[in-house]
Amino acid sequence: MKQLTKAEEEIMQILWQLQKANVKQVIEQLPEPKPAYNTVSTIIRILESKGIVSHDKKGKGHVYFPVLKKQDYSNQSLNTLVENYFHGSFKSMVSFFVKKNDISLSELESVLKEINKDN
Repeated sequence: MKQLTKAEEEIMQILWQLQKANVKQVIEQLPEPKPAYNTVSTIIRILESKGIVSHDKKGKGHVYFPVLKKQDYSNQSLNTLVENYFHGSFKSMVSFFVKKNDISLSELESVLKEINKDN
């Protein structure tokens, strides 16, 4: 699976949130200045050609829905980030974020407890 462009990812975030939407409903969720209808429609059709989005016909229009699960995309994006910027080491990535974001020991312990709770 390829990385999505920024515009494609923005549209997907909306479709993951709404679950089903036509182009007009997607545009309503986008921040100002709103893009043109044709722009959003084109991006959705590109996502559909990539197999990430599909549609149901409703009257004269289409209602689009995500085929790709947000969790699957998030996992793939995180793995790509780790591979490309941290030489495949999750330890290096965590260390980087802890140092750059000045995370306290108590916050780090809280994260570890959360991780252990899920296992």
